[in-house]
Amino acid sequence: MNLTDTHTHLYLEDFAPNPEEVVNRAIESGVSRMIFPNVGVDTIEPMKRLNSIFPEQTFMAMGLHPTEINESASDVFAAILDEFNSGIGKWVAVGEIGMDLYWDKTYASKQQDILDRQLTLAEQNNLPVIIHCREAIDETLEVFENHRGIRGVFHSFSGAERDVERIRNIAGDFYFGINGVVTFKNCDVKSVLPLITPERILLETDAPYLAPVPMRGKRNESSYLVHTARFVSTTLGINEEALADITTANASNLFNI
Repeated sequence: MNLTDTHTHLYLEDFAPNPEEVVNRAIESGVSRMIFPNVGVDTIEPMKRLNSIFPEQTFMAMGLHPTEINESASDVFAAILDEFNSGIGKWVAVGEIGMDLYWDKTYASKQQDILDRQLTLAEQNNLPVIIHCREAIDETLEVFENHRGIRGVFHSFSGAERDVERIRNIAGDFYFGINGVVTFKNCDVKSVLPLITPERILLETDAPYLAPVPMRGKRNESSYLVHTARFVSTTLGINEEALADITTANASNLFNI
């Protein structure tokens, strides 16, 4: 099987001291490519280090995660922008960017401002975006009103049919990142998969978070993508190998890898 994990953070401290072992397990399981979205300033170097060990199997995206945005947002984003500009050609996307109002709404306006600036950065460099959107679909799409036609993925998607339609009508013909959440008993996103269609699905883990059934409760890793792929293929009634081929082709198309 030839799978692509389009969203994994194997460079985080959760995988210390040997993240290389986790990458190798993923490759052995059939996950031949992995995309590392950046989180904040402190994650840049460990991400680049792990990528340097596996330059053929891993790819990097550069951006500022919304939960990293606080009163120092402008200074932090300036550091991210410096890194982005110094590494042009290394990045397959601008990400992980977006809005997260689940934990704290204090910096909602700052999150919108930084999202707007990062969408502009993607447009200027003809790169897709990796969007994090948690409890903030209205606020996120409000920013997209000024950036129609941009390419990208709404990562860790768990919304309803109405959310799919709104994203398509406002943000554009986006892909939807499907991860272990789809396997959870009380998650309804599996009912939305036919509307999304396999041609707009990207498979992901969001490791170390959101391990799929039957690994739920464990530290997630990219090798567990096989469980999500199996669940999605069964739900859609298509062959598992076919789903792997389609979603890997989708990743190649979006990220130019």
